[in-house]
Amino acid sequence: MTSTTASAVDASATDALARLAAVIESRLPARGGDPDRSYVARLLHKGPDAFLKKIGEEATEVVMAAKDADHGGDRQKIVNEVADLWFHSMIALAHYGLAPREVVAELERREGTSGIEEKALRKAQDREAREQ
Repeated sequence: MTSTTASAVDASATDALARLAAVIESRLPARGGDPDRSYVARLLHKGPDAFLKKIGEEATEVVMAAKDADHGGDRQKIVNEVADLWFHSMIALAHYGLAPREVVAELERREGTSGIEEKALRKAQDREAREQ
């Protein structure tokens, strides 16, 4: 894949997340989301425990799909379960007034940084914050 093609794919993915986020945000109770007509509105109406439970369930299903793939299972199931996990995570983002672009920005900020270094930096920052 060329860098131009990769950029187009990245933009398309970001656009898809933004479109989905707009639909989810339109289902917020403050925007008139109707829990009788929308799954997202129903989860939001029930409150954080409902969508946070779904995030936990979907994360577990990602793990199970990956374990199955390790033993010859269908790798597409991993994609399907990650899509469910992202979807429910986006409901949480909307509830807390956040957007997928903020997650993408954080991932971009971390790009090129060693995961070991990033984790050490966060631990140091947490220690510093506790000491203040």
